[in-house]
Amino acid sequence: MPIYDRKMETLSRGALEQLQLERLQITLNRVVRNVAFYRQQFDSRRIDTLSIKSLDDLRRLPFTTKDDVRMGSPYDMFAVPLRDIVRVQCSAGTTGDPVGVGYTANDIRHWSGVIARILAAAGVSDQDFIQISFPYGLMTGGMGFHYGAERIGASVIPASGEEVHRQITIMKYFKATVLVGRPGYALAMARAMAEMNLRPEQLNLRCGIFGSEPWSENQRAQIQEQLRIRAYDSYGLSEIMGPGLAGECEEQNGMHIQEDHFIAEVINPDTLEPAPAGEEGELVFTTITKEAFPMIRYRTGDIARITDEPCACGRTFRRMSRVKDRTDNLIFVNGHKFFPSEVDEIIQKAAGLSPNFKIVLDRKEGAETVEIHLEVTSDFPQLDEIKALERMRESVARALVAALGVEVAVKFVQPASRLTAGGKKVIPIEDRRKQDGQRK
Repeated sequence: MPIYDRKMETLSRGALEQLQLERLQITLNRVVRNVAFYRQQFDSRRIDTLSIKSLDDLRRLPFTTKDDVRMGSPYDMFAVPLRDIVRVQCSAGTTGDPVGVGYTANDIRHWSGVIARILAAAGVSDQDFIQISFPYGLMTGGMGFHYGAERIGASVIPASGEEVHRQITIMKYFKATVLVGRPGYALAMARAMAEMNLRPEQLNLRCGIFGSEPWSENQRAQIQEQLRIRAYDSYGLSEIMGPGLAGECEEQNGMHIQEDHFIAEVINPDTLEPAPAGEEGELVFTTITKEAFPMIRYRTGDIARITDEPCACGRTFRRMSRVKDRTDNLIFVNGHKFFPSEVDEIIQKAAGLSPNFKIVLDRKEGAETVEIHLEVTSDFPQLDEIKALERMRESVARALVAALGVEVAVKFVQPASRLTAGGKKVIPIEDRRKQDGQRK
């Protein structure tokens, strides 16, 4: 099984933690000297960074939030002079205004290196042609994977600007072997292939690396079956680096965190205390090699767990589970609460439905209501088959009510109603209750 940077990726735990501590101390000195926000945060709490002498001491430091970063955007959080910035990009801005991030030349080298590790962990080599469907531009997905693919020596097909049918034509023409993008977009490609009467065997595609949105094991199984590939999970945040923070190896059993560049914690989002080992909680990351835009204890809002168990691949970095959901996506209805991912788990089991959905929250006659709009596929019963349509609607609604604990109305909508070229990320929640000033 290939390991791109065997020296680092197989470090003993003791050696890795010593390296993390040394890099953490350097980073803390940099931010105190050059970033007013951190200097004020530490001074107000009377924290002397020289007193941080172990990784456990990290817990004494305050958290950094998205709002903190947004307040300092675009340049106040930078830790180097602007003349040393070689690139600026943005977060997706799906939960608020976009946040500008910056990179030095050394940051770009580190970024391309961690992406190369993730590609190699999925079995990608310099013999592959990698088709990137993530958007290029200010968001980090396309550019990040592009540089990492070139770092590993693979050939890059930057196809993100093309609509889904054109993507498939390009994939066939250039004999792409690896697909990079959103898992939902991969399934859109599978549907488009069926419309084009194109079988997976007519392509050269053998694996895909996906991220940018939560996805389930059911969705992985669908991608692997419909495209006849191996599908791997990846994770990243623009505020931390971009894609490349963590990725699956060929064991497909959790994403290896690039721990020589990032220190990972899991906290209880309510108490802000460390979550017990192996339990689910909010991910918190500290960068320890970033020069331009270092982050100290950044609260991601992403819900996952981390395991210390050894991996059969030989890498010693800890692994994180796939992201279940976000703390700010938790939905409260009539005293109950659920995550959109719980809806996803149900609809993945229903034939004829795509993974795309929309949750509409409203209030009628004083009571809160939930309506879920589900996209249908070509396997779905025809609209004139009323009995079949109603049976399926009732079946899906019953399953959702049982899983969520709230009354749910189901509405079927036409396919591809929210898919865009390049696979733009979608937040599938519309809260109409906010229109009357009520709290979500």
